[in-house]
Amino acid sequence: MGNDRSGTGAETVSGPGYALLLAAGPVGKQRLMDAAAALPQLAAVSPAALLGTPGGASVVQLVDPVDPQTVLTHLRTAAAHPGPVLVHLAGQLTLDAKQRLPHLALARTTPRTARYTALPWHWLAAELGRRPPGSTVVVADLVADETAWPPLSTAGPSALAAGLTLYGTVAPAPPKRRLATPDYSRAFAGLLRSAAERPPLALLHQRATLEAGLGPGPELLLDGAGVDGTGSGEAYPPPDAAPWAGRTEQSAPLGATGQAISAEQTGETRQTEAAGPSGAAGPAGAAGQNGVTGATRAAGPVAASPPMPPGPPESFRPADQPPVPPALRAPAPPPPGWAPVADPLASTHAAIFEAANAGRHSEAASMAAAWEQEALRTAGPRSDEAIHWLEVRADLSRIAGDPARACELWLAVADARLGNGEPAEHPEVEGAVDRAHHQWQFVADRVRAGALAPLLIELRGRVPGRRPGALEAVRRRAELLRAPARTR
Repeated sequence: MGNDRSGTGAETVSGPGYALLLAAGPVGKQRLMDAAAALPQLAAVSPAALLGTPGGASVVQLVDPVDPQTVLTHLRTAAAHPGPVLVHLAGQLTLDAKQRLPHLALARTTPRTARYTALPWHWLAAELGRRPPGSTVVVADLVADETAWPPLSTAGPSALAAGLTLYGTVAPAPPKRRLATPDYSRAFAGLLRSAAERPPLALLHQRATLEAGLGPGPELLLDGAGVDGTGSGEAYPPPDAAPWAGRTEQSAPLGATGQAISAEQTGETRQTEAAGPSGAAGPAGAAGQNGVTGATRAAGPVAASPPMPPGPPESFRPADQPPVPPALRAPAPPPPGWAPVADPLASTHAAIFEAANAGRHSEAASMAAAWEQEALRTAGPRSDEAIHWLEVRADLSRIAGDPARACELWLAVADARLGNGEPAEHPEVEGAVDRAHHQWQFVADRVRAGALAPLLIELRGRVPGRRPGALEAVRRRAELLRAPARTR
């Protein structure tokens, strides 16, 4: 079990796991979600499957707590656990009236008392953010009330994911007199109950999103991409630098959805030109933020983002010949007599990979995540556009030095393409499995590599590729990973 932080290269924590399942919400008319309905399905999942820990796990349920200090105590218990930790949250987000910071509403929370009766989100981030990289994941199935949804939908998923590996969904409040249902949690639990072994989290999230019918709507999808590329995470901003404080003055909306993501504050001022969702040029960092200066420019009209043209097929290659992903391939020259067709996303891709190759992995990941969110909303989770940005994120993980994350994302690409009906011998399906296999060879952590092995074996059985013996090679290494580690 890992927390999937891009670029850490750190080993994951092994041993028995610990899961904290929290379902919370105000009593009475202020309640927006039937949060407790998420727990029966999750409780039916075996602890080993829930955590991905063969050694088992402890599972604690917390339903409609009243006091934020009680929740904090449970969070500290989870944070102190030496093994893998999963925290599942079902409920609703609100802002406190004074500092305008996000809080998880509890049983006694009202709009006027949120500061004292709800759990501040930065408490959660602070407690879990101190844990070792590769040890923690947060799964959230949330709705945001009328105070929290406008700034959150503008800031995007990264506003909640600072320092956390965060999967799940945040939706706007349902119509009056209706309660939202935790459909994502139910799908997540159902997939875990039916799987022989737990899939990688990126793939599990993608499948749960599809099962729950999410993606085309206004909800935000939290796909684990909002963490810092170095693995250290960015501390949750202090009250006077809240992610949405003065948002209308500091950032312009990205696309028709109103999403914006700020550039990482790296201590330098940059102005790299990148195309916005309409194809028009705008500063890199997504949504037009100019480095750390806070200067912005408004985005123009938005059109759906076309996918990057796929490249030629590739066969599986040995470790010393890494395959070139679609995002970095040179475009083929046009036929004689044809005028070249401009790629409307060329400058966007150039800016993203320029940042990644310069070591600014968090900045590159933020830009790619913003474009993926746009594709998910406008075209759906299994559209060509969404799959393309999944491929881009996979290659960014490779550049950041996180082969496990890259493998996981390439497996998700292959699964999505096969789910779309593409045949096993399709070049893009073969290429995705080949790249997953290639990256898997570099996963040094035995626990993480062993967790990825079953799905890779399953996909290799369906997509053998063009290199003889690829499936047998995966099986041999998987057997070695299952053998006890030798000690000197």
